[in-house]
Amino acid sequence: MTIPTITAKQAAQMLAEGATLVDIREPNERARERIDSAIHWPLSALTDAAPLNSGRIIFHCKSGARTAANAQRLKARAGDSCDVYLVEGGLDELRRAGLPITVDRSQPIELQRQVQIVAGSMGFLGTALGFLVSPIFYIVPAFVGAGLLFAGVTGFCGMARILMHAPWNRVAINAN
Repeated sequence: MTIPTITAKQAAQMLAEGATLVDIREPNERARERIDSAIHWPLSALTDAAPLNSGRIIFHCKSGARTAANAQRLKARAGDSCDVYLVEGGLDELRRAGLPITVDRSQPIELQRQVQIVAGSMGFLGTALGFLVSPIFYIVPAFVGAGLLFAGVTGFCGMARILMHAPWNRVAINAN
């Protein structure tokens, strides 16, 4: 059974009629920006969460990709008596539809974006140094590329593990 995907405007209407919004993003993502009225049900803790078991449930993530990829899992955990929907475009589209988004810029940016910034910086710097100083510096972008390839294939990102322990990521997550 496929799970219906709805637009952000449809989601806003359903929420006004009493539907429940569920955010499946991880705590570090939710800490920076969120819809306060949404229930937080992180995908990583889904097996530990009690089923919701009633009503209309609308799941969202950042862009809609995670909810789509995990639709059957979400439906199974929501409960048989729930009507389950996925928001097309996720939080980004909900923002465009005018839902109130709480943004806390004191919280660190998402870990995935931090990895992109660091990997991109290392790749650019290594290439520039390889061109301007010595070809030996081309090993830096090759190393970063190999690390990203490994992360994509295995699901383990060493750079993310290192960045999780960076001082700016030690901010206490106090999001709802």
